[in-house]
Amino acid sequence: MPHRLLIATGNPGKIREFRELFDAHVESGWELVAPAEVGLKDFTIVEDGETYAENAGRKARAYSNACGLPALADDSGLEVDALDGAPGLYSARYAGEAADEAANRTKLLQELTDVPTRQRAARFRCVIALAFPYTTNVRLGEGVVEGSIAMDERGDLGFGYDPIFALPDGRRMAELDVSEKNQISHRARALANAAWALDIMAKTLDQSGTSS
Repeated sequence: MPHRLLIATGNPGKIREFRELFDAHVESGWELVAPAEVGLKDFTIVEDGETYAENAGRKARAYSNACGLPALADDSGLEVDALDGAPGLYSARYAGEAADEAANRTKLLQELTDVPTRQRAARFRCVIALAFPYTTNVRLGEGVVEGSIAMDERGDLGFGYDPIFALPDGRRMAELDVSEKNQISHRARALANAAWALDIMAKTLDQSGTSS
């Protein structure tokens, strides 16, 4: 019987993407559940850590403790060299706490108005954290995908900054279909680098007889 694993985010795009990533990259043994499915629809924590790992770890532990299930959390961001790594940790709220994804993209393009194409190098970075309830130990996996910031938006298959993130071959992240994106995305790479931890967690639950 699969063990339940909480995906610690209220972002429906991330939840959908993680379900697809697990289908593509993780062997059976886990049943992914969203916060709303375990009574945590409005559960939030303050993400004020100084690193992706710190924020992801806090989320994983907090959500796990709140529902008594193992939890997976991620923190990710877009790092633009011409902006000294911004928006980075503040990617989700770059245009303000109440801003939507379109406003974030608009602000970023405005910040780079006078920056030529050759100086618009950027990368998506993701850190995944895995936690058991009522413990302090967190296991991590990190993934990065390199690219650049395009001059305008293109594509409607992604979310967040995907329409303005250009891959080395010129395509936008938002132009990739699900199967291709799930092979190269920063979350796919972070999940691959956290696979060892998922295996350990599943074996620990099997040995303890815990059904989660």
